[in-house]
Parts: sequence; structure tokens; C-alpha cells
Amino acid sequence: MIAAAASSPIRFAMGDWVVLFAYLGAMIALGCIVGRRARTTSDYLVASRRMPFWAAGLSLLATSLSAATFVGAPEASYTGNLTYLSQSIGSLLAAGVVAALFLPAFYRRNVTTVYELLERRMGVEGRLCASGMFLLGRVFASGARLFIASIPISLILFEDSEPQHLVLAILVIAVAATLYTMAGGIRAIIWTDTAQVVILLGAVIAAIVLLLQSFDAPLGEVFERLAQTPNDDGSTKLTLVDTRFDPSLPFTLWTAIIGMTLLNTAAMGTDQDLAQRLLTCSSWKKAAGAVLLSNVLGVAVVALFLFAGLLLWAHYHPLGAATAGAPPAQDVFIRYLLIEAPTGLRGLVIAGVAAAAMSSLDSALGAMSSATVWDFYKRARPGKSEMHYVRASRVAVVVWGAVLAGFACVCVWWQRESGEGLLEFALGVMTLAYGGLLGVFLTVLLTRRGNALSALVALGAGLVVSLSLQNLPTIGAWTLNEDWAVWSLGWRMTAATLIAFGLCALGTPRRRVGGEES
Repeated sequence: MIAAAASSPIRFAMGDWVVLFAYLGAMIALGCIVGRRARTTSDYLVASRRMPFWAAGLSLLATSLSAATFVGAPEASYTGNLTYLSQSIGSLLAAGVVAALFLPAFYRRNVTTVYELLERRMGVEGRLCASGMFLLGRVFASGARLFIASIPISLILFEDSEPQHLVLAILVIAVAATLYTMAGGIRAIIWTDTAQVVILLGAVIAAIVLLLQSFDAPLGEVFERLAQTPNDDGSTKLTLVDTRFDPSLPFTLWTAIIGMTLLNTAAMGTDQDLAQRLLTCSSWKKAAGAVLLSNVLGVAVVALFLFAGLLLWAHYHPLGAATAGAPPAQDVFIRYLLIEAPTGLRGLVIAGVAAAAMSSLDSALGAMSSATVWDFYKRARPGKSEMHYVRASRVAVVVWGAVLAGFACVCVWWQRESGEGLLEFALGVMTLAYGGLLGVFLTVLLTRRGNALSALVALGAGLVVSLSLQNLPTIGAWTLNEDWAVWSLGWRMTAATLIAFGLCALGTPRRRVGGEES
């Protein structure tokens, strides 16, 4: 078994460029063709609720995976173990909660954005506060994912991941995704995402086959060595479930059952980015089928990426120690493929990364556009024609594309300073807005309490709690060492949600008239 050196030249031949540009051209063309049907805001924002559930589910899967999974999941198992897969417990539990609690409420109210649900209880002010927090949180989350997607693109274009080259790669991805999202709206997003899932899966399966062929030893011996290899925290490379109750550990059984359930519930139920494609189905039952399909398939896809990371570790550590010139963990998956994969497959792999990047970015742009126009602009400029609001939605896509690209550039330096892995960094940034949003939505769905003021306080508190717990020292036996430690994202999400829910529920609802909130 011979490991490739990180210093080996990255080979990207003409055939690879052809595959990559063919993919990018096909996605833009598909977006433009599908976009011809967008003549009303209902068409542009929710596809007139005519999308098949399986397409909505695959689109949801494409968005939830993102380039953070493509690059970050192999990094997580390469440097650690399989405990990230146990977090799928939380995603499956969250899918059930969203299907049973959130989706019926959305379809009863026939909402275009999920924040309309809050208006009945908390008035226009409560709805706008939640929508504004979504926009802020989506800048954080999608900007972080865009930054991660820029790493492989930078490796292709410049053969390194230096900050200035990452910035240029960010601009390339942002421009491509903005073009077809602006043209086609949510229908274009869903159909391009469906195609992108196929490409992404093809890329990771091809990578696994290539890695398996690189081993001289039987696969059983490789796994035996992985099972005997200790990590710094006492686990092994094949550890799947970590039962330790330590708030600084990112992926334990307890964060899966509690924190990741809350995080995924917030993502699918309170984030217009993911919820928007669920609103394109004809009924809440079909939307429930979409969310369940997405999460069941998601477990298998994440397992494939983690498996690739383990194989990479065995490839670069044939005798238990890293070979000379092994790539840095952040680049290991992409750099291996760019050096070792044959012509054509390299192009497919990078097309898969681009697919993961753009499936996250296009959906974010579509959701942010819908929230901006439907929750804010249409209220400020009522009575305009449908085509006026469609044009406004397209302008919003361009504006938010520029904002996300700007924040992604900030993340180039932020992630390096944080010291977190790519996957944990991307998920952790999402908690900044999710804790407050989920607390507000749970107040509306589970209680008869809450008003605009308490919602505003809860949203702000969720943000502050998440930020504070990133730098709070652990106490007593929970501390891994004598230095300051941080609470992992699952516990940050749990604390932020509970505090936000408690504060929001303190508010007295608006006066009721005839059994309804006035």
C-alpha cells in the first residue's frame, strides 16, 4: 500500500475540466429552463405546491448534506472515529417531530414562509422578528458552508488553500449558484438539487472503490487495525457510540438524543431554507414523507463519507503512523482524489463538491429571497403585480448572494482561529440562530403563551447563550484538562432552546376575540 504525498502535484486534466464545466453549464441551463414557468410568487416561492414528495425529499437531503459533509465528514472520521454517525439518531427523531407537529400546522395556515405561523399569536412584529433572525442565522450557516466548499475549488485552481485563493473560489461558487437560482426559483432549486444528489453519491462511491483498490492487505485486516487504533480521547477509530457525559465532546449519545434532535428540529421546522421545499408538496402528509425519506437516506450517505475517511486514515497510516507528506486532515479527502483519481473521475469528484456547495447555496438564496419579499417587501410595498414581486425576489437573490459571499470570506479566518473541525464549525455556527427560533416556535405550537416582545427577548437570548457557551469553562470532573474548555454544539443548542422557550412563554398573548387571538 503506497500513500500519496501531499506534495505531489494536483492533476486536473482537460477531460476533468470538460466534466466540471459540463456540469456547471447543465445546472445553469436547467435552472433557466425550469424558471420559465415562474410567473407568480406562488410559482417562484413554493412551486404552486405541485412538487412530488420524492423530489422535495432529495432536495432536502442535498441541502442538509452540503459541502460541509463532503469535506468535513471524512475529516471527522480521519481524525477521530464514527461517533458523528450516531448523531443521526437526532435527525431521525427530529424528522418525526417535524412531521407530526410542525408540518400539519404549516399546511393548516397555508403559509408561504414558516414565520407566518407566528403572526396569529404574536402579531406582525413577532413574525418579522423571527424572519429577521432567520436571515441573520442563514448568513452565518450558509456563509460557513460556502467557505468550506471553497477549499476543494481552491485546490483545483491554485493547488493550495491559502486565504486569498479561498476568497476567489468563494466568488466562483457564489456567482454560479446565484445565476440559476435567480432564474428559476424554488422549482429550479429542487430539480437541480435532485440531479446534484446523484452526482454527489456517484463521487463518494467512486472514491471508496478507488481507496479499496489501493490496499494490499485484506479489508478485514484493515478494519482490525482500525478497531485497535486508539484516539487521544480513549476511543478507537471504529467507536460508534460515545456514552460519556462530557459537554466538551462534540458527538456523544446524549448530544444525539437531546442537542442534535433540537438542532435538526430547528433546521427542518423553523429554518425557511430547509422548510421551503417541504411547503412545495400538495399536502402535509406528502411533506412528511419527504422529510422522512430525506433523513433515512441521509444516514446512509453520511455513513459512506465517514467510511471514506476511515479508509483514508488506513491509506496514509499503513504502519499506524502517518507517512511522510500525508495531507492535512482538512484537505485529505479532496487532495487524495485530485492526486490519485484517474482523469474524468477527478472532474466528477469536484462536480460532486460543487453540487454539494451549490445545493446548499441555492436553497439558502431561495429561502432568504422568499423571506425578504414575502415577510418584508410585500408588506412595505403592497398592491403590486405578481411579476413585480417575482422581479423583486430575483433582485433579493443577487443581494443575498453578495452578502453570503462576504461572510464566507470572513469564515476563512474565523474557522482557523476557532480551532474546530470543519463539520463542527459549520454546525456550531447554525446554533447561533436556531436556539432562539426553536424556542419561539415551540412556545406557539405547545402552549398558549407568548407575544412579540417575549419573542424578541427569546431570540436575542438564544443568540447570546450560544455565543457565551462557546467560551465557558467546564466544571469539575467534566473538564478534560486544566485549561479552559468549551461546550460542544449539542449542549449549546440545548441550553439556548430551553432558555429561549422559557423566556418566550413568559409573554402574555394578545387579547382573544371569539376564541381567536385578535
